[in-house]
Amino acid sequence: MARMPLIAGNWKMYKTPAEAADLARSVVEGVRGVNGVEVLLCPPTVDLLAVGDVLGCGPVILGAQNCHFESEGAYTGEVSAAMLKAAGCEYIIVGHSERRQYFGESDQVVNKKVKAVLGAELSVIMCLGETLTQRETGAGWKDLISNQLAAGLAGVTAADMARVVVAYEPVWAIGTGKTATPAQAGEAHAVLRARLGDLYGGAVAAATRILYGGSVKPDNVKTLMAEEHVDGALVGGASLKAETFVPLVRFAE
Repeated sequence: MARMPLIAGNWKMYKTPAEAADLARSVVEGVRGVNGVEVLLCPPTVDLLAVGDVLGCGPVILGAQNCHFESEGAYTGEVSAAMLKAAGCEYIIVGHSERRQYFGESDQVVNKKVKAVLGAELSVIMCLGETLTQRETGAGWKDLISNQLAAGLAGVTAADMARVVVAYEPVWAIGTGKTATPAQAGEAHAVLRARLGDLYGGAVAAATRILYGGSVKPDNVKTLMAEEHVDGALVGGASLKAETFVPLVRFAE
């Protein structure tokens, strides 16, 4: 079964609602007529309604960058998956390396968020990846990302996996300008797909999309996407301008 490529823009903490709407309009115009690629925009929470109004029912879909693992409650400043669904989101990113690094999110917290997103009947992009120190300590990084995957998916059923996307983002390549070589990305994705096979069997492993994230740009996207196990990209900096994001969506042309 062919896996539909997914190109997702994570706008992080950039763009006011007006700026976000302008960028969304430019992206929609730029990707018009593209087939065979799923396109996702994940703006800051305050921008979701403005961007959603631009996207409407068109081919570009709306996502969020994070959620709380509880459905509601006294959690000042937090937003639930159900609220994000009501705001028009179809996907939620969880476990991004910046959430892990700056907000102390453990694999167990990420797992609770994965289940919260699935419980709201949304799709989840679960991020994982190793730091530079972990990468440089030999082959241990393979066990590390395999274990992150298993911990993040604990209690997730094979049926649930139809709404799970995995994003491999080597922490040493995020916002640093360093990119994993296509071979490095391909190797990591193969490790993750093999572990998915151990956890859920070959059919689920073959159907699950694994994105690469970490300094993806128009000049490297084609070689990354040529790798057998790379099914798309989770894009940070290059998603903040239509002139760099649109070529990523049009990588196959």
